[in-house]
Amino acid sequence: MADPNQETHGPRRRRPFKGLLAVSFGLLFIAFYVALIATHDGSRSNDEGIDETETITSRARLAGVSEKRNDGLWKLSGDRNTPAFEWNNSMLSWQRTAFHFQPEQNWMNDPNGPLFYKGWYHFFYQYNPNAAVWGDIVWGHAVSRDLIHWVHLPIAMVADQWYDSNGVWTGSATFLPDGSIVMLYTGSTDKAVQVQNLAYPEDPNDPLLLKWVKFPGNPVLVPPPGILPKDFRDPTTAWKTSEGKWRITIGSKLNKTGISLVYDTIDFKTYEKLDTLLHRVPNTGMWECVDFYPVSKTAGNGLDTSVNGPAVKHIVKASMDDTRFDHYAVGTYFDSNGTWIPDDPTIDVGMSASLRYDYGKFYASKSFYDQNKGRRVLWSWIGESDSEASDVQKGWSSLQGIPRTVVFDTKTGKNLVQWPVEEIKSLRLSSKQFDLEVGPGSVVPVDVGSAAQLDIEAEFEINKESLEKILGNASVVAEAEEFSCEKSGGSTVRGALGPFGFSVLATESLSEQTPVYFYVAKGTDSELKTFFCTDTSRSSVANDVVKPIYGSIVPVLKGEKLTMRILVDHSIVEAFGQGGRTCITSRVYPTTAIYGAAKLFLFNNALDATVTASFTVWQMNSAFIHPYSDEAVRALSRT
Repeated sequence: MADPNQETHGPRRRRPFKGLLAVSFGLLFIAFYVALIATHDGSRSNDEGIDETETITSRARLAGVSEKRNDGLWKLSGDRNTPAFEWNNSMLSWQRTAFHFQPEQNWMNDPNGPLFYKGWYHFFYQYNPNAAVWGDIVWGHAVSRDLIHWVHLPIAMVADQWYDSNGVWTGSATFLPDGSIVMLYTGSTDKAVQVQNLAYPEDPNDPLLLKWVKFPGNPVLVPPPGILPKDFRDPTTAWKTSEGKWRITIGSKLNKTGISLVYDTIDFKTYEKLDTLLHRVPNTGMWECVDFYPVSKTAGNGLDTSVNGPAVKHIVKASMDDTRFDHYAVGTYFDSNGTWIPDDPTIDVGMSASLRYDYGKFYASKSFYDQNKGRRVLWSWIGESDSEASDVQKGWSSLQGIPRTVVFDTKTGKNLVQWPVEEIKSLRLSSKQFDLEVGPGSVVPVDVGSAAQLDIEAEFEINKESLEKILGNASVVAEAEEFSCEKSGGSTVRGALGPFGFSVLATESLSEQTPVYFYVAKGTDSELKTFFCTDTSRSSVANDVVKPIYGSIVPVLKGEKLTMRILVDHSIVEAFGQGGRTCITSRVYPTTAIYGAAKLFLFNNALDATVTASFTVWQMNSAFIHPYSDEAVRALSRT
């Protein structure tokens, strides 16, 4: 790898342009870059919230994109001089997942340009072919028939031109009316300027889309005046305007204000920048991986990105570079000027109280419209919570969450609901059903054998007498306004009506465990509020792991039972509360709760409430995820 402190690579020879006009065009771009670099060096000052030592040592930060930097975090939680845990190969091998998508080895981050084409789901992703840390980013590529079983294909695009020599970064696919595909992606130039480039399949008749061609006139977009050269990235899927043009949006910032720039195009080669912004939110910092799409207000199906009308709401989502959270808001889009406003300005994109796709480890997400099944599908990069040294030792870093369907919650009218794609059920093996009444302070082992690969669906009901007693007792403290999953002590702190749920990836003695639970609290108005949480603070005895408590409030409507679903796959736990209104993804790294020693427990730590739990637990098979070969493709095509 190159020197991690080096900001740019040496210039590469550019391909000669044909014709005087092309030469002049190229010279204009060069002049633009020289002027831009002279005016702005693209560095980030400490007053923007970036740790100085991280900026010095992080190659990705110097380039202006996200990467994993957990090493300093675990040291802050204790003695800075404490040596890292000594992982052995057995522990590290167990961490590799069985049915989540990840490369055979090395580093992976953002999902790119997912699409369905000629019978195949295509998934592209940010990939370092040379190491288990960020750097040398190209586009990895894999195909599937069902979003679960995959064959890795050859690298789709490499950093081989001056306009992407520092990285082939995140991008999106758009289908044209004739069924052809265009791909817009961000390239980091030989001068570390972020520009937008165009690519397309070399052979549209190839269902595997093995070879991609870069447009010879790249870049098609450069940072506009006022935008720093490292704050212009991640073009969205294009959508049609009422005038028949194509429209895209690109993430950026102006000082501390996160913004989404808007461009119109007819041919994806030349663009007109709109004077207005799609949206802006002060004090939210750089917006990465912006996503924009419609959702139906009445139906449960997904919508093509170009759909608009009175029965539609529009979602704006942005990945916050400063916090590494994915925030979204529901609102109204105005086609005439390319702007969008949120339904509720108090929970606008990126605000502390705004909605998130996921309250755990979940970032740089990308959705696409799956015309095969009429649904909108969401991918997301799930980073590591261990140390970079551990990643190097095991030879890989990061994975992708199980793809989720995304729809508008027609019951609440305020949020999205996400759910694992239906195809994940094809991996279910044997199952066991349970109906258990669990008294206050109880922990019950659930006999399912090894618990490293599970799918759990459960519903809970608090005893009515317990509810009436607590709601009618004025001496019971109203705590809902003060309660926080992250700050209220985790699953060991006992309240009148919680916590209760499951401890997954637990040892027999519970020395290691990851509780996923509900906490029901009484508000000052004597109404109940429900929180959905995951506590990783005791997930591992290793000290070089970041172990937060995740979660948020979850809407529960009158007459609804409390429901949760949990997918457990070795080092990842994905939890879905109330049908996916609140979701939490966690990375966990037990040292002894592994292989056959991984157990499942049901618990109720409430002080006064008895809870009835009805649930089914499935053992999960491993997915078919194979290296590229003609035979592997044939085998997958037969599924």
